[in-house]
Amino acid sequence: MARITPGRMSADLGDDIVVFLIGMRINKPWKVGKWLFVFRAMPRMLRELSTHPELGLLHVQQGLLSGQPFVLCYFRSPEHLYRFAKDPSLTHLEPWREFNRKVRDSGDVGIWHETYRTGPTTAETWYGNMPAWGLGAAVGTVPAGRRGNSAAYRAGLAETDEPVVDPY
Repeated sequence: MARITPGRMSADLGDDIVVFLIGMRINKPWKVGKWLFVFRAMPRMLRELSTHPELGLLHVQQGLLSGQPFVLCYFRSPEHLYRFAKDPSLTHLEPWREFNRKVRDSGDVGIWHETYRTGPTTAETWYGNMPAWGLGAAVGTVPAGRRGNSAAYRAGLAETDEPVVDPY
């Protein structure tokens, strides 16, 4: 079981971080030959990224989103992410080419991704009595008050910090 950090915590954002969301949607489950290779490619990529810190992956979490496979990744920089995507010596480029050869416009399986840059003045995080999670697991956490008591202040949307309001 994960170790719980008691209290109010926030991600320790010192630099910009890249949040990369990627998933697949199996549109025609009976066409296993069209989607299984896509499904199997991700664990190889994540294993490579995890065993080579110089590739810039900080943290990854996986699960299902609306019943479909989903991966949440945090990268050190956009350059790290795009270098991994384009380098022919790494595990991403060939499965991407294979997807385009076998499936591309067939509609049998869908792939999506979203990329966000975030940092100390553009992200707001709060974890209450949680184990390391999400962005906090990627960069570490600090007591939330160190970054500000209010969500608006931590997100860079308020010029002054509000005191913590007890909701009870």
